[in-house]
Formats: sequence, structure tokens, C-alpha cells
Amino acid sequence: MNNLLVSDSRFSYPLSTLQQIARDILMHAKQGGATACETNVSDGFGQTVTVRQDAVETIEYNRDKGLSVTVYIGQKRGNASTSDFSPQAISDTVAAALSIARYTADDDCAGLADAELLAQDYPQLDLYYPWTLSVEEAIELAKHCEQAAYAADKRITNSEGATISVSESQFIYANSLGFMGGYPLSRHSMSCAVIAEQKDSKQRDYWYSVARDAADLESPEMIGQKAGARSAARLGARKIATCDVPVLFEAPIASGLIGHFASAVSGGSLYRKSSFLLDSIGQQVFAPDIQIRELPHIPKGLASGAFDDDGVATVDRKVIENGIVQGYFLGSYSARKLGMRTTGNAGGTHNLIMHNAAPMDFKAILKKMHTGLLVTELLGHGVNAVTGDYSRGASGYWVENGEIAYPVEEITIAGNLKEIFRGILAIGNDVVVRGSKQSGSVLIDRMTVAGD
Repeated sequence: MNNLLVSDSRFSYPLSTLQQIARDILMHAKQGGATACETNVSDGFGQTVTVRQDAVETIEYNRDKGLSVTVYIGQKRGNASTSDFSPQAISDTVAAALSIARYTADDDCAGLADAELLAQDYPQLDLYYPWTLSVEEAIELAKHCEQAAYAADKRITNSEGATISVSESQFIYANSLGFMGGYPLSRHSMSCAVIAEQKDSKQRDYWYSVARDAADLESPEMIGQKAGARSAARLGARKIATCDVPVLFEAPIASGLIGHFASAVSGGSLYRKSSFLLDSIGQQVFAPDIQIRELPHIPKGLASGAFDDDGVATVDRKVIENGIVQGYFLGSYSARKLGMRTTGNAGGTHNLIMHNAAPMDFKAILKKMHTGLLVTELLGHGVNAVTGDYSRGASGYWVENGEIAYPVEEITIAGNLKEIFRGILAIGNDVVVRGSKQSGSVLIDRMTVAGD
């Protein structure tokens, strides 16, 4: 099956139309006096079906399109956008961007990416898998998922619903240096959240799966079973006394630690000096056996991309090697602000994977921790990007003698990200891929757990 041909039949416009719109934008910008121009034109649609208590709760369908135009008049920059693809709207949007540019101040870092860094030939990454799922089929899948959650434990008494989501889009990025590229993308998901009840205790938990290809999603029965089992396992949760103990972040939330690192070494945070990891290249930030790699070209990868939002070619690279920072995450603008070279990260990161030489299975990590806290849910946003201070509400399980003893709730875990990164003792092999950052469960040597 040729995914590119399939895409033309499913979207509102063929990809060739988006390409022509991009050419028209560049032409209007040049005729209007722009010295440079870049544009992004996109088109997409989605379908979401939610079933709750075996009845259809919501059916949503959306079609979206839009274009953005950025023009440069020397070192002056203007941007405008619209969702109207008519010739008059395109001309008016370019004119608006030019008008804005004429009234802005010069910025010596403004401009397109360097021509030699733009992607030329790039790999096909298998990022588009259409899911021809009717509403009726989606309803049946959601019902199976929710029923599996109820069947997982007799204490499941209520549901927040099971949801099936289909999302497909396509885009073209082009600039006045002659670059034009783009491709279709898909992202499908299935989720379930239920409530368990016993005596006066009620607990909620969930599970979900996301993939480019619907065939790679976990089965609805597995998703429902996990959601139900997780909710029931939290019944009887206790508070614990304040203590300093090892903390194990379960895999689905451990990837958040990579996110805090990526944010701290991203261009905007660095040139604004609002990061606790300023001037960290060459510095030991993580434990000595920790590696973080950026792999933009993983087939079907949820954050794979042949080029970034500036059109710069993406490349595999080591971001952390043996705990030492090897590079930042920079787009063309932030790289110029820092006097550095872009890393192809305008628009974000691409498949960051944290690992060490000897990943452990989950039971082995519990044994290694011996006594401490397993965190399965984080609440709030208590992270100070400038100091690295970390304080989050949490719930999970108390672990004794390497075994899960009982669920805990209404606690706070606290520390400093510098110490947390350096204090990583183990990484699990239980990776759950849900986004741009991937890691197994992560064991930290010591954090403060605030309870009663």
C-alpha cells in the first residue's frame, strides 16, 4: 500500500495542493518586498468516540487546516496565519505579515536556517498509517475495552469511559532558499479509566496506548484489564510518615524526568538564563552510566522527523554520554542567540531514549530498592526551572523487602533535579512508548517523601 496515495484520498486537499499554496505564499512575499520567507501549510482530521457504562457518550469528528507565514525584511520579522485557503486570504495573510515586519525592531538573530543545513534527501520514516475505522467499529472496540476493565476486578463499580481516537494530518514546510518538504502523519490511541470502590474507599486509575499504526496499539482487552487492575490495586491506600528513602518512578512517568532535562538544556531556557543547567556541556549531570540518545529516524516513531520546524535535517546524536552533557536542543534562532550551531530541534525533541548498560526487569529493581516508594502518579507542577527544585504531589505503593506492601496516597516527593539525575541507581527494561521521551522505570537513590 502506498501511504502517500492513500493520504490524497482521505484529506480535504491532496499534498500537491498544499505545495502549490506554499509556492504562492513565497511568490506573494517576494513581490511584497520580503527578503526571505518561510511557511507551513497543514491539513488534518480526527475522529474520537467515547463509551461510558456501555453506552455511547460522545462522538467527535474534526477537520482542520491552516497556514502560517513568516516574512523577513532584512532583520525584521513578521508572522501571520489563517485557516482560509482562498487566494484572497493567502494574499491578505502575506500582506499582514509584511506589515508587521515593517514595524518591528531589527533582530540580528532573525532569519532562515543556514542553507547548507537544510534537509536534502531524507528517509521515509513510515509515519502515516490510515485507520479506516467506522464509528460503529470504534464503539464496539470501546465497549470491549470498558467491559474488560469491569471484568478485571469485581470492585470496579464505575467508569470514566473508554475512548478510541483516530488522528491523521499532513503538512508542507517551504522557504525562500528553495527548500520544500512535508509528508502525512498519523497518531491513533485507545484509553480507559475506571473507578474501584470498597467500603468507603474509591480509587481511579487508567491505561492507554498510542501508536502511528493502529496495529501496534495494545488490544482493547489488555488496555481495559490494566486500567481495572490498576484501579483496584489502589484501594486501601494509606498515608505514610515523612521520610528520606529511595524512590522508583514507574516507566510511564519516568519519561518526565527526561522532559525536565530537555527543557533545561533547550535554547529558549538557555539564552534567557532561566535554567539550572546553564553552561552544562561537558559537565557530569547524570549518574556515570546513564546515556540519552536522540534518534529522529526511528520508523513509526512517535517523535520521528526528517527535518525540524526550520527545515534543518535531523541527525542521530548522543545527548548524554556516561552522564556527561554532549549537546543542547537548539533551533536556528536560539543557536544564533547562544553563538552556537542549530541541532535540528526547532519545534522540539525527537525520540529521546534514556538507558544504561544493564537495564533491569521491574522485579529486580524492586529488590534493589529493598525499602522505599514506588510512584505511579504525579500531581501538580512543582518544578522550578531556574533552581531545579522539584516538589510534586504523588501516589503509588510502599515497598518493603523488595516487595510491594500497600498503596499510599496524599504524599509529596521532593528533591533537586541535579541530585535526582546524579542519583539514578537503575533503569528498567519496561519501556512504555507514548511520546517523544522514552525510559524504563527509574530508581533514584534518595528523595524526601512528605506524608503525615
